[in-house]
Amino acid sequence: MDTVCIIDDDPIYVYGTKILLNYNRNFCSNIVVYEDGHEALVNLTSMVKSGSTFPEVIFLDLNMPIMDGWEFLDEFIKLPFKTKPIVYVVSSTIAEWEIEKAKSYDIVKDFISKPLSFAVLEDLFQNKY
Repeated sequence: MDTVCIIDDDPIYVYGTKILLNYNRNFCSNIVVYEDGHEALVNLTSMVKSGSTFPEVIFLDLNMPIMDGWEFLDEFIKLPFKTKPIVYVVSSTIAEWEIEKAKSYDIVKDFISKPLSFAVLEDLFQNKY
């Protein structure tokens, strides 16, 4: 896989996830990070429109300032993708309704509870995301 995108405002989580992704270069060669849904939407929209290399996998947090994960998903699914990325909602929530809501989006492959671990990443990438 070429590019993974992390959309999360927690610098400690982002740092840890980057370490996990960099630990095994088979996971990905590039990591793109956005601190909120709006920043991500603007930049990812630009990538889609320009035909730039687009992340194959996106790890999306739900609770962020400016534009949360729900608002991001509602706008993101409207983009004209050539190939849709796989989105994993990664959150510390334990609310069943949020887990079910996340899974209701076609673009969302699964819900992952924080923190992300090496074992979880290895499982995702061995199973081709």
